[in-house]
Amino acid sequence: MRRDIFQAIADPTRRGIIALIATQAMTPNAIAENFDTTRQSVSKHLRILTECEIVKQEQHGREIYYSLKIEKMKEIDKWLKQFREIWETTFNQLDEVLLTMKKMKK
Repeated sequence: MRRDIFQAIADPTRRGIIALIATQAMTPNAIAENFDTTRQSVSKHLRILTECEIVKQEQHGREIYYSLKIEKMKEIDKWLKQFREIWETTFNQLDEVLLTMKKMKK
């Protein structure tokens, strides 16, 4: 089943996992130590993040390490950029209106 990337990052635990592995690769056990949940639950979250190609797995000896795929995060940022531009324009217009109103009071 192909999962939607935005459904994947909607979950707070998965966002927490993303934050944890953003700077260094970690094993599922090391990730699970940071959450009040089972190792199996963390594995399920990692599977979803992997299916959405947000994280990648690398085998090092007997351990599997998970790390963030920066390219996928850039895709999310690109999508959000359009809204950021709309918000910035709206806030700039609001600033202008408030400044005009303030000048009119004086």
